[in-house]
Amino acid sequence: MNSDSDLQIAGDLLEVPHLLQPPREHPATVADFVGLARSIAADRTQWEHLVRYDATTRWYHRLRTGPGYEVWLLSWVPGQGSGRHDHGPSSGVLTVLDGTLTEHTERGTRALTAGAQRVFAPGYAHEVVNDTLEPAVSLHVYFPGLTEMPMHTAPHCEAQERPRSLTV
Repeated sequence: MNSDSDLQIAGDLLEVPHLLQPPREHPATVADFVGLARSIAADRTQWEHLVRYDATTRWYHRLRTGPGYEVWLLSWVPGQGSGRHDHGPSSGVLTVLDGTLTEHTERGTRALTAGAQRVFAPGYAHEVVNDTLEPAVSLHVYFPGLTEMPMHTAPHCEAQERPRSLTV
């Protein structure tokens, strides 16, 4: 009798080239963008030397661009936050590289420690804050590239929000 547990793969899958997809030069799927963020996060030599901390404003640096996407590096000193916003027509992947950030949404609050990732669709509203006593660093991948960041005025009531746009 056959069942799913009877399925076994014999031999080396790498020897079956017609089952393998060629590697893509640039990410094209959500999984690809998550993988891109993870690979950058894992290789500190790509970003660590670029990080700056600014007590007066959140520091950011565009780390990379590709066809239709961009990657940003941000630092957060204690007390800094993004304000409640969405990312217009862009989807994104947020990855915490160092420290801890707190994300506030209409669904609640979540602490994001180093290695944590959040994937979001266009229109996803949140506020990100460093409410710890240590600095934090995060990586943000946007597809398409970030062209606007509408700010929301009502922090805890999605139905009453009236976005105002800030062009970046």
